[in-house]
Amino acid sequence: MINSTVKLGHNVVIKEGVIIGENVIIEDNVYIDYGCIIRDNVHIRKGSFIGARSILGEYLMDFYKDKVNKAHPLIIGENALIRTENVIYGDTIIGDNFQSGHKVTIRENTKIGNNAKIGTLSDIQHCCSIGNYVSIHSNVFVGEESKINDYVWIFPHVVITNDPTPPSDKLIGVTIEDFAIIAARSVLLPGVHIHEDALIGAGAIVTKDVAKETVAVGNPAKEICSVRKIKNKFTGEQVYPWRYTFKRGMPWKDSDYETWYNGLSI
Repeated sequence: MINSTVKLGHNVVIKEGVIIGENVIIEDNVYIDYGCIIRDNVHIRKGSFIGARSILGEYLMDFYKDKVNKAHPLIIGENALIRTENVIYGDTIIGDNFQSGHKVTIRENTKIGNNAKIGTLSDIQHCCSIGNYVSIHSNVFVGEESKINDYVWIFPHVVITNDPTPPSDKLIGVTIEDFAIIAARSVLLPGVHIHEDALIGAGAIVTKDVAKETVAVGNPAKEICSVRKIKNKFTGEQVYPWRYTFKRGMPWKDSDYETWYNGLSI
């Protein structure tokens, strides 16, 4: 069922069982798989794939008062790959080249940059900011008011909290700066600030800010050394800052970080 107000581009594929609401824009070369629900005021930009049974533009809480869907637009950037059974709420903007795993939830008032990835079963709560080239792996919980800057890696089963005295009405979001790494099963407590190029070890419970280029491990997490002291187990070479040694999927993949960065000012 497709509402009469829907604007369809060229070469759009809409499979069986798809429901599309009012004031929806679907640009060229979009593929919408079986059983999706595209609610009102959704804009899907060109080249995107929407996996089966996904819901885009999900209702916000104000819907449940009178069962009227208010104007809460959702924008999905170009060339998105949204896999099966994602639920993405309104009042959200997602940049180009976004990728998600299966059964991802993204709540309202969230902004996601370009080339971001969010893994299967991850839950992004409302009022979050996620930058460019951020990689969030599977089963990650990102509490509301979180701010995740560019080129951050968050590995499986990380929990980012926001309530210092639960339950309460005072929420303090976590901030994670550029190029930081949060290893698997870490827990970041409310309000902590993870600075640029910091590395949080697996299973760490982070209760206070972590300085730039610092490794923090343990419960509670303690700063133990500079990231520059960590060596590759196989080659013995320096690993961090990782942007000088890793390039897969990055904008400097065809050269190196310094060459790419220096070229930005040309």
